Amino acid sequence: MTDRKSGRLSEGDRNALFAHVARRRAGAVPSAAARREAPLPKLPGEATDFTTLPGFKEIRTQQSFAAVIGLESPFFRVHEKRAGAETLIGNRTYTNFSSYDYLGLNGHPEVSAAAQAAIERYGTSTSASRLVAGERPAHRDLERGLAELYSAEDCVVMVSGHATNVGVIGQILGPKDLIVYGELIHNSVVVGAQLSGATRRSFPHNDLDALDGLLAAQRRQHARTLIVVEGLYSMDGDWPDLARVIEIKQRHGAWLMVDDAHGLGVLGRRGHGIHEETGVDPRDVDIWMGTLSKTLAGAGGYLAGSAALIEYVKVSVGAFVYSVGLSPPVAAASFAALQVMLREPDRVARLRENGETFLESAKRHGLDTGTSRGRAISPVIVAESLKAAMLSAKLAERGVNVMPILHPAVPERLARLRFFITADHTREQIEEAVAATAEEAGGLSSTADVLRSFAQSLNQ
Repeated sequence: MTDRKSGRLSEGDRNALFAHVARRRAGAVPSAAARREAPLPKLPGEATDFTTLPGFKEIRTQQSFAAVIGLESPFFRVHEKRAGAETLIGNRTYTNFSSYDYLGLNGHPEVSAAAQAAIERYGTSTSASRLVAGERPAHRDLERGLAELYSAEDCVVMVSGHATNVGVIGQILGPKDLIVYGELIHNSVVVGAQLSGATRRSFPHNDLDALDGLLAAQRRQHARTLIVVEGLYSMDGDWPDLARVIEIKQRHGAWLMVDDAHGLGVLGRRGHGIHEETGVDPRDVDIWMGTLSKTLAGAGGYLAGSAALIEYVKVSVGAFVYSVGLSPPVAAASFAALQVMLREPDRVARLRENGETFLESAKRHGLDTGTSRGRAISPVIVAESLKAAMLSAKLAERGVNVMPILHPAVPERLARLRFFITADHTREQIEEAVAATAEEAGGLSSTADVLRSFAQSLNQ
């Protein structure tokens, strides 16, 4: 206590204060200089060595083996012109089956003109998040157009499709919630689920009985539940029975999110996506997600749904709040592409015809196309990663550019080539590519034979 007359500490308080200071000094944190001079425990060398990261050694081993057997990597090839039904690589023209430009709108005169006009007026960047730097008319035009497509109350566009799924799923769910998705769902959904802390469960591909049973067993144990399916599965080229998924989600009291990144422009008579293909009311889906980089000839992601959902996303999802706004010329280009798609349904019809041509031809040649339904995406399954890589290389020699999908992206038994068909491919290009694939696949050695031959060469 202080002495009320003098305002000074009493003797007892002074003693207590001195004792407190002494105790603090005895356990004081060393000064910065002392910390620098004190020896630190020695860390293992791998603590700062990136080559010790999980999987790095496997990458190097694969690269070394490919080099020894003369197999060039098919990835990261430089395309020297617009990559559509044809592309230019190393000054050589290839028939291209590795482009998501399903309707051939990348480089369409109206799309390019829209981007150029936006650059002249707004430049190339919003320079900050839309909360800070504000909106551009192109953002709102695109969002209104996409909202109308799904009969949704509102829509928001973001700079990355992957980040859209990660950010939204990671924000709207928490540890008390449940997320359920098909086993072939896109990586972004899985990462978002992990970020959320929600209980994660997967069900076999398009097995809706399994989905129903899973929810019957677990839904009541959680506060909120989100079901996520893709509109058009990018690895297999098939889609779920959306009407039944909606019935299941309604019966179990869950949200339904449809990632229709590959369905827009492909499914439905006018290219509106899986809801048009299956004849369901798009308002029965709680969250529509898609990307701008495929049919819409841009880059980024979008989310369409209720006004409450979009309002919440715009102020709480880090992928929007803390990320730069979509580039104005990209937004303008995607809006122009959407308008062309809606005005020219014949592009969707040509794409459907080309997809069916590829599937019928592949089956006629005895190729394994899995569960593909012949709409823009068809795998050719060869069951071994090495064979898939070798087949891709053989086709490249014949002027066909198609990427292999290898383990661990898919199980080893499902290693494949993945063909993306566009509205601009000709029937001749498709037939020739399928015939070349069948011919080259028939002459491939198995992985075991390649390894045996390699081992024999080392002993010689």
